[in-house]
Amino acid sequence: MLEICAIASGSNGNCYYIGNHTDAVLIDAGISTKQILLRMKERDLDATKIKALFITHEHGDHMRGARVLGKRLQIPVYLTAKTYNSSYKNLRPDYPKFFSPDDVIEVGDFSIYPVLKNHDAAEPCSFRIEYQNRNIGVFTDIGEACNNVKTHLQLCDSLFLESNYDEKMLWEGSYPWHLKKRVASDVGHLSNDQAFELLNQHAGENLQCVFLSHLSKENNTPEMAFETMQPLTERFAVKLTSRREASEVFQLQ
Repeated sequence: MLEICAIASGSNGNCYYIGNHTDAVLIDAGISTKQILLRMKERDLDATKIKALFITHEHGDHMRGARVLGKRLQIPVYLTAKTYNSSYKNLRPDYPKFFSPDDVIEVGDFSIYPVLKNHDAAEPCSFRIEYQNRNIGVFTDIGEACNNVKTHLQLCDSLFLESNYDEKMLWEGSYPWHLKKRVASDVGHLSNDQAFELLNQHAGENLQCVFLSHLSKENNTPEMAFETMQPLTERFAVKLTSRREASEVFQLQ
């Protein structure tokens, strides 16, 4: 059995948990160590099982808590050298473990596959985590879904997928023009409609559950993101994440 949970998901911080009965990994630590451990405790997730932290890219909402969490739990923090060198010095882990986007990293019985993606960062990677022929994807901060993302997504039994913004809310909203262009660019974020098309065309037959992730506070609502996915709910479950609290824990048999 696998348990997955979005500890935090949004522009204010991201952290995703994937664990089995003995081991667990975290993807990103964009909120404080205190909040990560508190939210895990609230969902009865055992922090002593965490064996590694993986960082997708250097932006603060994905890396803010990495250094302290690595020290607190005495776990390795995996990231690319380009991500490390592009990050703020005060966020860099004391003992980083570097990987390349074509590596496969073994942590306990997990195999972690980096997935190079389109985003405005030095060397941004999403991740696919494999355990006993089950696959969990963490795919956020994607401006445009490349073939690499599509290929790994097809293998997933469960998935955290970005559904960042509603296009009408973005273009008619209060963001300055340069920021609107960045969000909507091919190195920005996925809209609700883009996330729908990606799932509609490339979700695999084994996909059981999708958590809509990294929703914008200013340019989206949970209701709008969920409504966009309604035509797909006969194929797999669709659930929401939150920037304020951990999501429900989903058990993948």
